[in-house]
Amino acid sequence: MFELGDRALLLDTKRRRYLVELKAGGEFHSHAGFVAHSDIVGAPEGVVVRSTKGAEYTVLRPTLEDFVVEMPRGAQVIYPKDLAPICMLADIGPGTRVFESGVGSGALSMTMLRWGAEIVGYEIREDFANRARSNVRSFLGADALTRYDVRAASSYDGIDPADGPFDRVVLDLPEPWQVVPHTERVLRAGGILVAYTPSITQAAQTREQLKGRWIDARTIEVLHRGWHIDGQAVRPDHRMVAHTGFLSVARFLGPGSRNREQAGSIIYGSM
Repeated sequence: MFELGDRALLLDTKRRRYLVELKAGGEFHSHAGFVAHSDIVGAPEGVVVRSTKGAEYTVLRPTLEDFVVEMPRGAQVIYPKDLAPICMLADIGPGTRVFESGVGSGALSMTMLRWGAEIVGYEIREDFANRARSNVRSFLGADALTRYDVRAASSYDGIDPADGPFDRVVLDLPEPWQVVPHTERVLRAGGILVAYTPSITQAAQTREQLKGRWIDARTIEVLHRGWHIDGQAVRPDHRMVAHTGFLSVARFLGPGSRNREQAGSIIYGSM
């Protein structure tokens, strides 16, 4: 049953989605009238409520995907089609210690926390850091904040060694290549770095920096195409979520190490 303080997702007959927090005396307003929150409180998930103008809404509990798309934000968020691949590439799991920089509104943080990570986050803007904490608390609850230490700081200036060591580093920054040398001081041997960059030139500069002590570097792009299915009428959707960003990933060999393949090519080239 829905209770006061719960998040509820209202779907209209055209599949438009509305995220609301249920409050005493609260109302959801649209062009089709309003729905009193009291009509939802005490009802089971899947209930259909009607507005004052007769519009029908099916009420569900929001998934993480729903919340990320509809949640309050300051900065642009990483969308679901990239969030899951990032967690897979970074091999996020329960107890994984992650350094995250470029926290923004907290979409990636929430996803990694849901997968069980423990996060130290740097965000250059205090208002974005506060928004991220608020969103994490709103969807995952106050307990998640015990695994979420986000502060106003710039990773371009360095990473406090006292915060490490880390198992993973995840970056959503304009110039992640500047942070790579800092991560080499706090990332354990065998650790993984994933960088999200909007442009291929950013990815290329990041990959250039991921040489020497790094191995198995690669860059991918995730494209998302839906399908229209109505009985035997089957076709791709006319629109797709194409480019959003490039995901670059590499594994750290550890201090004092060197990629043998790169070292070998340097020796061969000098002969």
